[in-house]
Amino acid sequence: MNDLSGLKQLLLVVLIFVPFERLLAARPQKILRRGLLTDMAFLFLNGWLVVGGVIAIMTAAVLVNQSILPAAVTQTIGDLPYLVQVPIVILIADLGVYWTHRILHVVPAMWEIHSVHHAVEELDWLAAVHQHPLDVIFMKAGALFPLYALGFSAEAIATYLLIYFWQTWLVHANVRLNYGPLRHILVSPEFHHWHHSSETEARDKNFAGLFSFYDVLFGSAHLPKGQNPKTFGVDHPMPSSYLALLAYPIVAWTSKRKRNDPPAAQPHMPSGGEPAQPRQSAPLS
Repeated sequence: MNDLSGLKQLLLVVLIFVPFERLLAARPQKILRRGLLTDMAFLFLNGWLVVGGVIAIMTAAVLVNQSILPAAVTQTIGDLPYLVQVPIVILIADLGVYWTHRILHVVPAMWEIHSVHHAVEELDWLAAVHQHPLDVIFMKAGALFPLYALGFSAEAIATYLLIYFWQTWLVHANVRLNYGPLRHILVSPEFHHWHHSSETEARDKNFAGLFSFYDVLFGSAHLPKGQNPKTFGVDHPMPSSYLALLAYPIVAWTSKRKRNDPPAAQPHMPSGGEPAQPRQSAPLS
């Protein structure tokens, strides 16, 4: 969101989701909540840090498309009609989101990055952008690399990105929506709120971005009927400022490496710099 078009999109998101959260609030919460300024920093500054990674992802994918994959495969995909490509693109991209998201939880070094996103304790639409740039790049790699490598059309990929753009705001929004009988097929706000819950039974669950049936298929769904998550965040101190959160994974990795060194005088890490503890998740299978 670095240009006029991005600002217009942001204004539209604000005009939609602020009143939406007032009308269908899942929890009592102020608009000017704690951490709002930090989230605004993520919103306006992250894009500049992510763009290089996205360009690298697309470049690598195009190289794979042109030099590794058989021309018959890429041509067949490219010849598919737009309306056929779009659902395939969405299914492939969300499968990529599922597994990259799950890796961010189960690999300790990756969790240090992703815990920045889970540090949000008052969940609403703006929490969608509270992500470390490395987190964003890794998730985009999982979703976009296979699409560009396989040669899907720019129009089909753009359609997926538009759908995912709005879905990201929606599933973080502080609204009461559970989708009824479709709750185990499509990711609803209720479904994703459980993903952010700090309650033990909800940890490392509900990784999909659009299709909750991926979590059902791979045994990571958690959606207890008639219950709602009560608390959010992680169970250790986290920094609160934008720059400190950017530095957090490096500080945590360094601290962990020092603790694994032979016994020696260890410098005390200030409050908010304790490394994130890896979560216990279902095996990657």
